[in-house]
Amino acid sequence: MLGALGIHDLPLFVAAGLLLNLTPGADLLYVAGNTATGGRRAGMLAALGIGAGCLFHVTLAALGLSALLAASDLAFTLVKWAGAAYLVWMGVGMLRTRGGNAAARAAIDPRRVFWRGVLTNALNPKVALFFLAFLPQFIEPHGAHQAWAFGLLGLLFTVNGTLVTLAMAWLGGLAKERLAGNAQVGKLGLWLRRTAGAMFVVLGVKLAVGGR
Repeated sequence: MLGALGIHDLPLFVAAGLLLNLTPGADLLYVAGNTATGGRRAGMLAALGIGAGCLFHVTLAALGLSALLAASDLAFTLVKWAGAAYLVWMGVGMLRTRGGNAAARAAIDPRRVFWRGVLTNALNPKVALFFLAFLPQFIEPHGAHQAWAFGLLGLLFTVNGTLVTLAMAWLGGLAKERLAGNAQVGKLGLWLRRTAGAMFVVLGVKLAVGGR
């Protein structure tokens, strides 16, 4: 089936994708920050939101819309500034997090955590450009079913990445639960979230001033 779609070197694709998913970035920071304050449930909701945002880019790439984004300077700039503003706004919010039950309840609000995860990924135009650059390396250039091949590889990349972030959230939440009641651990979780917030501000600024 894969050969009929023009997909080749699938083991290499999976290995490279997993290495990329383990590279620290906005996605892992978002999951880690929510796990640190809200526990396993918040971290896993964050991971699922990131995965949904990734599927958005996969769909655009399969339909060819990401190519339009890559070709249009105006479209790229508009999405880039929207993504940068959102990252900075969310980072500032994480920096302002205070200790206590109110902060924990906010962190585990299912809709807020999930949809912020979606937007963190969906508003980053460089994710779209990444798919356009990475996936075609594993698809025959003159295949008759390139859109299907694009969609299948994108789905596989997203599933693997989501499993990685879900595992992170599960292990981090498990550690938090075992150390529950320790005041120092609670403070550490708060500062981890604030650190993630600071990194989001840096990533937002970097996205705003960076090129393609």
